[in-house]
Amino acid sequence: MARLGLERSVVDTAVYENTVARFKEAGVLLPTIGQLKDPSTIPAAIRAKLKQVSPDSPHPLNLFRVHWFNDGERTGLVDVPEHIELPAALTGVKARIVLALGNRFPMINAHKVLAAYGCLVPRLVTGQFDPTRHRAVWPSTGNYCRGGVAISRILGCHGTAVLPENMSQERFDWLDKWVSDPADIVRTPGSESNVKEIYDTCAELDRDPSNIIFNQFCEFGNYLVHRNCTGAALETLYRALTRGRSHARLAAYVSASGSGGTLAAGDHLKEKFGARIVAVEAAECPTLLNNGFGEHNIQGIGDKHVPYIHNVMNTDVVTAISDLHTDQLLALFNTDEGRKYLVERRGIDAGLVACLSNLGLSSLCNMLAAIKTARYYGLGADDVILTVATDGAAMYTSEIDKTIARNFCGRFDSINAGEIWGQSLAATTTDLFLEMTHVERKRVFNLGYFTWVEQQGVSLEEFSARSSQSFWDGLQDLVPAWDAMIAEFNARTGVGQTLGV
Repeated sequence: MARLGLERSVVDTAVYENTVARFKEAGVLLPTIGQLKDPSTIPAAIRAKLKQVSPDSPHPLNLFRVHWFNDGERTGLVDVPEHIELPAALTGVKARIVLALGNRFPMINAHKVLAAYGCLVPRLVTGQFDPTRHRAVWPSTGNYCRGGVAISRILGCHGTAVLPENMSQERFDWLDKWVSDPADIVRTPGSESNVKEIYDTCAELDRDPSNIIFNQFCEFGNYLVHRNCTGAALETLYRALTRGRSHARLAAYVSASGSGGTLAAGDHLKEKFGARIVAVEAAECPTLLNNGFGEHNIQGIGDKHVPYIHNVMNTDVVTAISDLHTDQLLALFNTDEGRKYLVERRGIDAGLVACLSNLGLSSLCNMLAAIKTARYYGLGADDVILTVATDGAAMYTSEIDKTIARNFCGRFDSINAGEIWGQSLAATTTDLFLEMTHVERKRVFNLGYFTWVEQQGVSLEEFSARSSQSFWDGLQDLVPAWDAMIAEFNARTGVGQTLGV
């Protein structure tokens, strides 16, 4: 089970000692999961030194910015995660729809760097990854591979990104600047829905023992870092939003399926507040909804399989959004004509309209799914729906151009803006929306068998254990164990003393 991140003791002493030596030489101090959950606990000496560090540099101290509490400049801390609350004038529903902003994270401007760190930490402190000889392989359909490459660069180790060839050009432009060798950008066939092709490539790479695959779809560090850090951040956000509002209710937490990691925050929010957990996928590839398949452009969601770390039996709703709508809203929110239409014709506050550039494709998917949820349940002004904006529009400028060329004959005007408003926002309905009964949950859970048992070699016993909530709750014991091991590891490197900690 080491490859799934469930170890809590040192597996290889020699690897552990090599890693300690490398980090001592490189001046790398590892933050605990507890510190990323609550950055106010980060030592004052580190926070002071961070003021001199660019959030976009491969500096070791940027590991201490891998959390939800960065300010808009990503250089200071805030008490409440940065967010956008969408008005009823935009959503057409009374419920309060709030998106936490993932582009406040360092280096990659996306929250997937948190998942990459969550997958890395168990390997480091258990002696399973040696930065002096191992290559870190980061398979992804979105931003996770960028987060992995960034962290690899910080550690001074060899990092490789594996991602579909049809991802946005901006992702590849970023990777070009961060990898040491162009060969460390491995393009697999297809797009978002071609996860198996990624697995096949990783299987080939895994034949070389120097390659360590950090598979976000099946490593429980991804689940745990989001359940603990993202879940706690959203709890802080919800409490701030509803302070003094005794009738407020957290009606739902909405998240695109992706690797299943971000969905884990829902386990925390359901435990704390009874929130429904809504999993979202692309209508063009309705795997969870309808055992379906297909291609889509909601970048950041991988389909045609059920992630191993998706707690399916705790999921309350599965819904789907078309990439037609996310593509078109990206154009509406990020063109001069679109913004002008929203302000002048729809009366949306200009300040809010300017903030919509914080929403990338999967963020817009989450937004539309939140609107669906509010409509389906008839939610009112006391109801809050929380979701996340994984990244911002800056990662999709080329996709805006493609949408305008494909859908609007190469030019975009106020008439096109009105068409998008009517087709992709105001017309949001409750179709492709399924409340998960026990039978439906079992159907989706069983669908994962074909990927994980038949293709990836997980034992049937290990696979089946995940059907019980007690299994997922039991994983929580790993977090204090890992944090204790991180503290011991840091003590061995002595970097903390050098930094005045």
